Amino acid sequence: MTHVETMLQAKNWAVVGATDNTEKFGYKIFKALKEAGYSVYPVNPGITEILGDTCYPALKDLPVRPEVVNVVVPPKVGEQIMNNCSELGIKNVWLQPGANAANVVAAANNLGLTVVDQNCILVELRNHKEICTSV
Repeated sequence: MTHVETMLQAKNWAVVGATDNTEKFGYKIFKALKEAGYSVYPVNPGITEILGDTCYPALKDLPVRPEVVNVVVPPKVGEQIMNNCSELGIKNVWLQPGANAANVVAAANNLGLTVVDQNCILVELRNHKEICTSV
């Protein structure tokens, strides 16, 4: 089983860089995961609520530890997010296109995280409907 398939079977996700701006991928990804039946937590220090769900300022503020963190932030903050995941014991990170700069991927690998960095979750949700509907 690939890292993509393994992560798609996880039930609890966080989206770092989630937003209430419906034009941005942070919103589209959060909404798509939610609609696919995942338990998903939005993380963004500048927003309080997305689609009726509380938006948390940081991963450490979440009520549960997510199994997968989907990262939709600029590479300049991505390395810090990798450190946060490692400190919190979160092993699976999914770096969206644009968040998957070499320095962020290297930081994740150096911390021993399992990384998906060449796939968009929106595409994979469509391509793996049989996995996603079983969560």
